Amino acid sequence: MSSPIAGVLQLIALIAALALAYRPLGDYMAKVYSSEKHYKPEKWIYKAIGANPAAEMRWPAYLRGVLAFSAVSVLFLYLLQRVQGSLPGSLGFSSIDPDQAFNTAASFVANTNWQSYYGEQAMGHVVQTGGLAVQNFVSAAVGMAVAVALVRGFARSRTGELGNFWADLVRGTVRILLPISVIGAIVLVACGAIQNFSGIHQVGQFMGGTQEWNGGAVASQEAIKELGTNGGGYFNANSAHPFENPNPLSNLFEIFLILLIPFALTRTFGRMVGSLKQGYAILGTMAVIWVGFVALMMWTEFAHRGPAFEIAGGAMEGKETRFGIPGSSLFAVSTTLTSTGAVNSFHSSYTGFGGGITMLGMQLGEIAPGGVGSGLYGMLIMAIIAVFIAGLMVGRTPEYLGKKIGTRQIKLAACYILITPALVLGFTAVAMALPTPADSMTNSGAHGFSEILYAYTSGANNNGSAFAGLNADTQWFNTTIGIAMLLGRFLPIVFVLALAGSLAEQKPVPETAGTLRTDKPLYAGLLVGTILIITGLTYFPALALGPLAEGLAS
Repeated sequence: MSSPIAGVLQLIALIAALALAYRPLGDYMAKVYSSEKHYKPEKWIYKAIGANPAAEMRWPAYLRGVLAFSAVSVLFLYLLQRVQGSLPGSLGFSSIDPDQAFNTAASFVANTNWQSYYGEQAMGHVVQTGGLAVQNFVSAAVGMAVAVALVRGFARSRTGELGNFWADLVRGTVRILLPISVIGAIVLVACGAIQNFSGIHQVGQFMGGTQEWNGGAVASQEAIKELGTNGGGYFNANSAHPFENPNPLSNLFEIFLILLIPFALTRTFGRMVGSLKQGYAILGTMAVIWVGFVALMMWTEFAHRGPAFEIAGGAMEGKETRFGIPGSSLFAVSTTLTSTGAVNSFHSSYTGFGGGITMLGMQLGEIAPGGVGSGLYGMLIMAIIAVFIAGLMVGRTPEYLGKKIGTRQIKLAACYILITPALVLGFTAVAMALPTPADSMTNSGAHGFSEILYAYTSGANNNGSAFAGLNADTQWFNTTIGIAMLLGRFLPIVFVLALAGSLAEQKPVPETAGTLRTDKPLYAGLLVGTILIITGLTYFPALALGPLAEGLAS
């Protein structure tokens, strides 16, 4: 049923499922990251890597752990791809070219999962399961660890210690991501997703020729792909492929997995700072933006303009009929408002305004609810900016959660919010100025510009979804998008952890009658306005040249 009513019903069902999981999962994650107990399998891992999980780390040591682990992960995944042709289970595929291997390694380690290759025609079972799927787990766990470190910065005082990165990494993987992924994979198999290690085989005769598909551990990778807001598809068609996403039920379940942890982390935040109301304020901000974007997307795609749209019931081009406009719009908004590169439709064929909505969702910083971990710490950075703006309006030193927001904190927050726009707009400008990158554009004019803008927006924001229509498998795009993904992931983490360390060192400020109540709807409204205004001022000129110009011309 592809109608507005179907969209509303799916939205209500999704919200109800998320509401049921919110409290138990949020409380459980707070318990996981606050526990001093280490399970036996975790102790084996600590012993294998030579880590002491009980040792507290200040922010420089925590950062060194993040960067060292990620650097080793990039190197390992790069080498695994380069030797694929010599590995068993390669399905006869050759080794990956150096530029594409670098791009893919950077992509999956940075939790971006941008893919400039055809999954079913390039990657064998070993690389898919031993390389890409592993990074789906640990890259998500890194984001959660950084978010928890920032929360500890607000919760602790008179100390610069933020916990132990290795303990946070292992616990996030073993206690949170792994068990939920197992359940998720079982559900997807029950829905019809495949799970095997079969080779390449013919599936039938089509127009006088044969079509070949290879099997794989698809359901298990699909579960962590969505749960960890990763997004890399086993097949090139990603979640539009029936082997990955067979029917409307699996589609709604995958959206649920995408949003589950980012929304639940707001309760974890409230529990760890000792005020559930603060968590609800952040949750409300995220939910308002997410619901608003969903409603706007469905409106633009259902708007009938011309006989083709009227016959189809809306802008059905590029969308799977088994999902329709409601399931496609809900998926598109959820995947671009989080750092999930999964797609179940062709974003390039959305209406001009619809394509702009997907871009704007990423350009907000993916904070509604955002990626696993990255959404929470990105939203907390914006919360600090909003408090600062409120302090300027009333002439009072800004405070948030009992911590003064001084010059150092604002400088760190400002650096955080400036990094991604600089990468997106800088690389887009260079690509449009040079003659060679433009040859990769399928379309000219405003839509062609949108293809380039979307690619760098997706890469630098660690989303990974593609607008499609752009041939990104070139040395220029593989290299520059790879650099954008690494810088867009790890430079912000530097400032987040530095901010966490400065907050943890502070002495708590007692609440007075003049303290801004950051757990009230008024502040949540201020926060929504701050996010939209800052993003609008930053990206509006670029959006005006691309999706807005296309939408107004259609």
